[in-house]
Amino acid sequence: MAGIYVYSDKKEFVPELISLAVAAGKPAFVITYSQETAREIIGYGAEKIYVLKGESVLAENYAKATAEFLQSEAADLFVVGATPRGRDIAARVAGYLDCAMVSDITTIKCTGEVIETERSIYGGAVVQTEILDGFSVVTIPAGKFEATAFRATSGSTDEIETISVKADTRVSVVSRVPISKDGVNLKDAEKVVCIGLGMDKEEDIQMARELARIIGAEIACTRGIAEENHWLPVSSVIGISGAVIKAKLYLGMGVSGQIQHVYGIREAKIIVAVDSNKNAPIFKAADYGIVGDMYEIVPLLTAALK
Repeated sequence: MAGIYVYSDKKEFVPELISLAVAAGKPAFVITYSQETAREIIGYGAEKIYVLKGESVLAENYAKATAEFLQSEAADLFVVGATPRGRDIAARVAGYLDCAMVSDITTIKCTGEVIETERSIYGGAVVQTEILDGFSVVTIPAGKFEATAFRATSGSTDEIETISVKADTRVSVVSRVPISKDGVNLKDAEKVVCIGLGMDKEEDIQMARELARIIGAEIACTRGIAEENHWLPVSSVIGISGAVIKAKLYLGMGVSGQIQHVYGIREAKIIVAVDSNKNAPIFKAADYGIVGDMYEIVPLLTAALK
């Protein structure tokens, strides 16, 4: 059946994708590979939830079956949540169907059979518009669309249709080992203190930690601090290939503000920068900037906040 088909391995992301379809004026259908997930998303506004059931526990192994199903249904568009697994499945489906694919879009507009998308490239310096004609695949990062489709107080299992498919079983799970992560999820932090290569030595991080403690913030850094100096874990990096934050407050210490880093902080509500170079790019992105030596400014700021 024609319409927009959506998939995300993060079920909390599914309402956003359904709302996108509803806003486009097209029926929304959900694809999942789990009966449990299907039951949990009943009533979110989808016309129907399709469970593609096979003998594999890996979602990636259903990419070909998903492509064949979408083709058989004459789908207009396949919208996938831009998680690591989602991106993998999206690319495979587009490859099997030899169709257009656009990654990490920020806006989408459907006019008849034509789909127009926008996405940021070059670290946010350029907005690229692309026109898709015919069936296509797009991936969307979480938080780009508001979940306006409301969950019903009660849903019917009639919304769910289970379809037996053949999974690609060439890849199987041998064992599972949990990933040990240091630090916090910066994406959820309300306040962030970030250090850059303007910091002279590792022990000076304590100065940033003290300021962070006073204001209840988390510690982050630029890529050079983590990958070149190894002073903080990679999970602390903010930027285009690190965390993209939406904090209420970001405070940068000795951060020059290269475009790759600014991409990760531009959605922060208030950006404060302290740097000795008055021409540092960070000041163009900052709401408040202090031109000065952070070794002088930060202790004064910490003392005042105490």
